[in-house]
Formats: sequence, structure tokens, C-alpha cells
Amino acid sequence: MSAVVHVDDMGTWIATIVDQDDDVVDVSGATTKKLSFKKPDGTTLIKTADLTNDGTDGKIQYTMLAGEVSLAGEWLWQGYVVLSGAEFYSEETHTPVEAYLVDAS
Repeated sequence: MSAVVHVDDMGTWIATIVDQDDDVVDVSGATTKKLSFKKPDGTTLIKTADLTNDGTDGKIQYTMLAGEVSLAGEWLWQGYVVLSGAEFYSEETHTPVEAYLVDAS
């Protein structure tokens, strides 16, 4: 994600699955698709992902729901798929989540 993310934002996080040579993996036949998020407090959120299109581009996505982006700080996240019995991962991505300066309540 390249956009600024704030606590309580909703939106789509996209990961590209690559092999050991950094080549994009066709994930169209993946039997398992997940995005794992490690929050700043060390807790983990694991979500079932969807394909962004037909899967030939290696991209999977998850759209965060209200309340899931619950903490400000550095989030670490990674995509994971199982394809023909083999496991593949995206690069680990660090995304800063910012708190709003003004409390809207």
C-alpha cells in the first residue's frame, strides 16, 4: 500500500506473490489465499484473501473492515498461497498506520 493509512480506515491491501527467483507466481489455481497482518502490539490478524482479477498477475487482496485497523504504529503484513501443494509468499511489507490528530467523537 502506498497511500497513507489511518486508524479505523477501511480499504484494500494487495500483495503480489513471488517465487524464490522473484518471479510472479500465477495464483489462479491457489487452494489457500491469505493475508497475515502483525499489529504494532504483536498480535496477528489473518484474513482469507481474494484474487484481484484472474490470478495470473500473482496478486491477492483483502479489504479491511471497520475496526480492523485498530492501532497506530508499524504494521507488518504478508501474502500467502498454497498452489499444487507448494507454499508461496509475498515480500514482507511494512506499512505505517497513523492516528488522526483530531478526535472525531
